[in-house]
Amino acid sequence: MIAQLTGNVVFTGERYVILDVGGVGYKVYLSMENLRLAGKKKDAIRLWTHLAVREDAMDLYGFIEKAELEFFELLIGISGIGPRSALGILNIAPVENIKKAVSSGDSSYLTKVSGIGRKTAEKIIIELRDKLGAWTDTGTPELQEEADAIEALQSLGYSQHEARSALKKVPREILGAGSRVKEALKLLGNGK
Repeated sequence: MIAQLTGNVVFTGERYVILDVGGVGYKVYLSMENLRLAGKKKDAIRLWTHLAVREDAMDLYGFIEKAELEFFELLIGISGIGPRSALGILNIAPVENIKKAVSSGDSSYLTKVSGIGRKTAEKIIIELRDKLGAWTDTGTPELQEEADAIEALQSLGYSQHEARSALKKVPREILGAGSRVKEALKLLGNGK
């Protein structure tokens, strides 16, 4: 029904923004990364949206990249995965990393999301594996490196969210958990 919105962010909440589109404010729920990006924009922003209609509410979920919206819609197509759980899954890592975890059958990667247990993670993997097709890149070492880097940052006192956010900002050219942790610490130290 509402496929995309273009407007200015007038308010940023904990998990949502209010987007002013022609004088009408739309409350749009975003992933943590998209929330961070949208909050920094001073000019108009375009969000691809999904309208979730329930008996007692109509909620808009927004995505800066169309690929995120498409993956979100795949997730909510799985029985037992609602929009908030799907957004939680998108909070753990970039879509490409989640696809690699699904392709490699790494259910422990998905259980990091609050409310997603081992059985649900396995169900997600089973249902998405066919829809995503064969992933050509194995990606498993990258996933392990990221998990190791997050664990290292958490052992230094950073929250999982802080660790993930910092690691997302580290350039992809920097390889190895140790090197990625060093770069993430620089970012965390500068407050970026």
